[in-house]
Formats: sequence, structure tokens, C-alpha cells
Amino acid sequence: MRRASTRPMKIAAVAAALPLALATTGGPAAAAGTGSGAAAPETIAWGSCADMRPADGQKLPAGTECGTLTVPLDHADPGGRTIELALIRIKATDPGRRLGSLVFNFGGPGGSGVDTLPLAAPAYTALNARYDLVSFDPRGVERSSGVRCGGTAEMDDYNAADATPDTRAERARLRRAIAEFARACQKTSGGILPHVGTVDSARDLERLRAALGEDKLDYFGMSYGTHLGAVYATMFPGKVGRFLLDAPLDPTLSFRQRTLDQMKGFQRSYEAFLDGCVAKGAGKCALGADRESADKKVRALWKRLDGKPLKVGARELTQGLAVTGIGAAMYAEQVWPVLEQALDTALKGDGRLLLGLADSYTGRKPDGSYSTLMTSFPAISCVDTAERPSAAEQARTEAAARRIAPMFGGSGLGGLCAAWPVAGSNAAKKVDATGSAPIVVVATTGDPATPYAWGPKLTKQLKTAVLVTSEGEGHGAYGVNACTTKVADAYLIDGEVPAKGTVCGS
Repeated sequence: MRRASTRPMKIAAVAAALPLALATTGGPAAAAGTGSGAAAPETIAWGSCADMRPADGQKLPAGTECGTLTVPLDHADPGGRTIELALIRIKATDPGRRLGSLVFNFGGPGGSGVDTLPLAAPAYTALNARYDLVSFDPRGVERSSGVRCGGTAEMDDYNAADATPDTRAERARLRRAIAEFARACQKTSGGILPHVGTVDSARDLERLRAALGEDKLDYFGMSYGTHLGAVYATMFPGKVGRFLLDAPLDPTLSFRQRTLDQMKGFQRSYEAFLDGCVAKGAGKCALGADRESADKKVRALWKRLDGKPLKVGARELTQGLAVTGIGAAMYAEQVWPVLEQALDTALKGDGRLLLGLADSYTGRKPDGSYSTLMTSFPAISCVDTAERPSAAEQARTEAAARRIAPMFGGSGLGGLCAAWPVAGSNAAKKVDATGSAPIVVVATTGDPATPYAWGPKLTKQLKTAVLVTSEGEGHGAYGVNACTTKVADAYLIDGEVPAKGTVCGS
């Protein structure tokens, strides 16, 4: 999943990976109106993926096909302008026992399902035997009228900005960077910006279900994908099939509470990373013999980069990019050894590996171009809420966040959404899937990006959901925790709803 992917976009709010929490007045059910959300089903002409091959050019799994789905730009004006959603599917490997289509959203908001599904497919072998695995680029993402906010130079400048400013001058520079970024988004992608919200995407998901020829939607959502799934289940409860929501968010959170919850999560994961490093024994952790000495080394690097970034070829590893790289590694415990090496080499003057971790988070490609992750994320997040914090509110949030997590803490998404050129709506905050089939929510105890406490809250709001607690580290449990994966497969393949209170040990 994308950190959420993964985030602004700095780990300062850790926002870029995550789905944004929303405020609301009526909820998506009110926004849905009385119709089904889809007219006569569109058809999908599945064919070659030659024009939609994932960016790294890896070989696609056998049975991979691509297509497009036509949807209204504005669902309130179904006869008006349309856009094309890019789709990808990997056909079931055991067609004689095929159950149907399983639709994935890997998170963000802003993650490309077309790029991610082929990379993630090896983790879903059991599911792929019985299902066609299907994913898509949601509206405003990559091939689906992806939001753009300038070119490489503008994105490099924005991502390198100091998201944890210490002085009045640094705060002023950050405000200017945010304002310039928002203006660039409006200039390049102003036509689609009002129409990229989660309620619109839920309507698209219903059209996709119909176009796939499925009576019910079977769905696997991660991170922001849990929010999209929850909104869909609220708008179309009678169309819910088997729904797995992994790494859930609580859509009722304000910017401030989300930021502070995430700062606690990232700080806890950072400390767990240090503990894991020094636990290897004397001389085996490159950062120090105990947590205190290791933390001192990392913070010394962080402070040094504030005034003197490291040269990395024609680029620089700034403090902001270093924090982004550290935060990116918190999403998966398997990446912690890479982070240890990256910090060790950066301390010795080589910032390449740490900058590479940051690039993986921001969607910067080897040729210098960017995916739309960092631009689609605020576009979707800011239109999904009417909350626009004042400068004073943002300052209070930043101060509280810095007390919790000095390296990561910032004002969160509030600053960017306050400058966003399009008004937001509260329509996606209230979720209530009453009348739907059972939904399974999976929450990980050590998840930094969607903290565990959000899982029970979303489960309660949905009314028809069952919570599975997955013990361990990282963002998302499927394919990481063997017990959780087994429980999820039994639900998605055999329809076995887990017992209330199910806990999977680490």
C-alpha cells in the first residue's frame, strides 16, 4: 500500500500516506441521493497493457489485461463531460473454481492500482486462484485524469521544503512553498479538482461493479482504501459482498487529532526501530549500543541537515527529505535494516540511500519524473473535508506534534488544505453500513500510519463489521502476519466471518 503511503506530504503530517479524516454534515448516504449511482452498465474492452505498463517495466503476471471505464466527471451531471478510469486485472488461475472479481484499492489516497497490482500479486496467490484480481487508478490518479502540480523542478522544490520549520523565516518559506504548490495544482488540473472526492470514487466503484458483471462487489481495501470501502458500503449496502478493510482509518478525525495520533504512531515505531537495532548486540547496530546513543546520532544528522544538506549528485538530501526517508521505512519492519544502513552511510556523508527511501515515498522515478501520488493525495484529501484550519490552529497543532515527535511533528494537512483552491465537502465523514453483508476490519497494533485505535472506531461506525486484531509492526497485516492472512483468506474465499474479538499474535 502506498504510505501512505503513504502523505503534507512530508512525514511531518505523515499525511501523505494516509487517507484523510473528514468532517461531515450529512454523510455519503445523503450525498448518494435516491438513485443507484450507475445508469446502464458500461462495458469494459479488456486488452493489452502495452500503454499502461507499470513504470518500472517489470514483467506482468500471466493473465494480465488492461482496460478503461467511462464515468461522468460530475456524477450530478451524468450526461455531461466524461473521464476514463484506467483498469487492470489478473485473471483467476483456477477458472473452474472462479468466485468472481476481487477489486483492490491499495491506499494513498492517490496510489495507482494499475501500477501496484502487478507488483503486489505474488502476495495474493491464494486469492488469485479463485478470483480475477482487479484494480484501477481512481479519478485524479495517474492515468485517470491524474492531478499534476508542475514539473520535476517544482515537485523537487516542494518535497525538499523544510516541513518542521524552526524559525520565522523557515515558516514563511514553507507557507510560500505550499501556496505555490496549490496554485500550480489549480493551473494544471483545475478542471478535475472539484470532482476527485471519495463519494465520487464510491460511485465509480459501483459503476465498476456493474461493468464487471458482478451482482455484489467483493473488495479489498488498504489504508485509504478502507475509507473508500466504508463510504461505498454506506452508499450501496445492498451491493456489499465480501469486504476486507486492512489498516483502517477513523473518518471522524479532525486534522489536529489525526496528526497527533499519527505522530504518536510514528514516534513509537521509530523507537521500536532503534530498540530492534541495538537488540542485535554490542557492535552490531551501526547507530549505537543503546537507544539513547542511537537516537542522538540520528538527531544529530537531522539537525546538521537543517543547515547543511548533503550533496547527492545534482540533488541534495535536505532535512525534510531525510525525515521523509526515515518515515517511509516505518511502514514495514522488513525495511528497518535498509534504514539502518541508510542512516549509517548518511552519517558518513553519503545520502544516496536515504534519499532513495524518500523518493520511494514521494513517487519520484529514476528519470526525475513523479507519479501523481504527492499531488493526488492533497487533491483528494482536501476536497474530502470542509475543514480549513486557521494559522493559529495550525501553529497549536504543530507545537503539540513537535512535543510528541520532534523529528516528525508538523501541522499536518491543515496548512495545505487551508491554501487549497477548491472548497471541500463533509459528505464522506459519516459511515454506516447498516444492511450490508458482514465486513471484516483488520487493525495492526504497531501501525504508525493508521494507529490501532482507529480500527475499533471504524468497526463500531460501520455497524456490520467485525474487528480482527493483528499483533505486530508496520502498516497493514495481510501477507505480513501469517495468522491474519489465513483468517482473511478464509473470509474472502470461503465466506468464513471471523469470530468477534479475534486476535492474531505476532
